[in-house]
Amino acid sequence: MDLIDSFGRTVRDLRISVTDRCNFRCTYCMPEEGMTWIDRSEVLTYEEIERVARICVEHFNVNGIRLTGGEPTVRAHLPILIQKLSALRLADGSTPDLALTTNGSTLRNVAQELRDAGLQRINVSLDSLRADRFLAMTRRDELANVLEGIAEAQTAGFAPVKINAVIERGANDDEILDLAKYARDNNLEMRFIEFMPLDASNEWERNKVVTQDEIVNTINAEFPLTPVDQRGAAPAQRWSYNDGKGFVGVIPSVSHPFCADCDRVRLTSDGQFRTCLFATDEFDIRALLRNGGSDDDISELIRTAVGAKWAGHQINQVNFIRPKRTMSQIGG
Repeated sequence: MDLIDSFGRTVRDLRISVTDRCNFRCTYCMPEEGMTWIDRSEVLTYEEIERVARICVEHFNVNGIRLTGGEPTVRAHLPILIQKLSALRLADGSTPDLALTTNGSTLRNVAQELRDAGLQRINVSLDSLRADRFLAMTRRDELANVLEGIAEAQTAGFAPVKINAVIERGANDDEILDLAKYARDNNLEMRFIEFMPLDASNEWERNKVVTQDEIVNTINAEFPLTPVDQRGAAPAQRWSYNDGKGFVGVIPSVSHPFCADCDRVRLTSDGQFRTCLFATDEFDIRALLRNGGSDDDISELIRTAVGAKWAGHQINQVNFIRPKRTMSQIGG
């Protein structure tokens, strides 16, 4: 049975946060100090995560799963979870698309292991190619390790490796072309992300957002682009380079919201089900998992949550309400 909300959108994509912990402290995501971590006893076990994912796949035909954090690779024995999820099957016998978003700092050590466990796709966050700026934005001196990790992911067989860069005016917007060129020259696919109001310091301002149009115009002036056909439910609008050197995408959550086509739901590391990154309501799956709830009980909670999904996040409206959780606590 398909999982369809009241606006006719069919859920196909499950984002799973495996931990709220991270070894970076990115300015747009976490405070430099003072994070209160979720107690480990409250974090879902791999068996609990697999059970929720299985229900979504087998009951509702969810065909995409993405693992996030915090930083997912800081969770011990992550390949075990990947093995469990890669064994799931849709009704037609096919395997759901299994992807991971990482900051890449330890990827050089685990890329092949993740691939061997069944991970199909990988996105690596890279907001700057300048060591000093990378340190300023992430508060960690890890640029060399991230670049090495990206190369190792390619060696392990991930293709294309996608690179995510959050662009913030006055922080790294002068590196748009540098990042695009880096991706072009290294057979990577670049994803630029508009700065969203999910930072821990509450310093987000609309004027700090570098819009999709600005990003695309900057690249197009140097490397001419052609829009790719309609993106469907994918979060990124894509363009192809006219010289054939791959693609570039932008996730324009602020300037061009794609809520009308959203097919995503989220499971936080502490077992809360969310129907939007900016949702102000959560549904407690962990309570069902740990108090004898049946698969049907969990399915019914998921149906109820999706039935209540709103039309959109309203970032550009005066009635927008920031979520109480930051990006690292929700799962990017």
